Amino acid sequence: MKKLQNVTIKGTKEGIILHLNDNCSFDELKKELQMKLMESSRSHADHHLITVKVQLNNRYLTEEQTEEIKEIINENENLTVDSITSNVLTKEEAQLKKEEQEIVSVSKIIRSGQVLNVPGDLLLIGDVNPGGTVMAGGNIFVMGTLKGIAHAGCNGNHNAVIAASVLIPQQLRIGDLINRAPDHVVDQEPREMECAYIDENNQMMIDRLQVLMNVRPNLTRLERGL
Repeated sequence: MKKLQNVTIKGTKEGIILHLNDNCSFDELKKELQMKLMESSRSHADHHLITVKVQLNNRYLTEEQTEEIKEIINENENLTVDSITSNVLTKEEAQLKKEEQEIVSVSKIIRSGQVLNVPGDLLLIGDVNPGGTVMAGGNIFVMGTLKGIAHAGCNGNHNAVIAASVLIPQQLRIGDLINRAPDHVVDQEPREMECAYIDENNQMMIDRLQVLMNVRPNLTRLERGL
């Protein structure tokens, strides 16, 4: 009967991927990892740097164990750890993920100098005055006039959107992209119910609210329609 491999090495254009068995003991895993990497290093005569992505599957490693895995890989001069990923979430990570998916509704006016920051989506029933700031890890929806600063996708989510009943902001940010007030505000009265989003060219766009059903079809989280 063929013995199950605890370490599988897969080569890619970007480097190598290590698939680590999540059913064996950690000591068995370390021994086989050391052996496999030694064999692999002998087969590479050149010494150019190779990036390594480690996939733990359903195994959870403590910080100490993670460092041990890194040390074993880094013992090979031509290998460098790019990432270590696992399907297992810690309680803290699960709580943060839950918070990022929640919609926080707030009814108030954000005045100059005030900052409202939520981990998930923000539904603000009220205005954001000039000098006021609203921030969210997800989307921002303002049921009122947005005259201040809005930063959606604070954690780098470029799929986040900003929408407001009246959109005349000092500044809009989505992820790491920044845009000033829509150009039409300078020349005419603002249109109602507009949104901001990042398009496929990584440009921030300002458009009618109705376009969101096409550019962000997954925005609605309801599981069943009418």
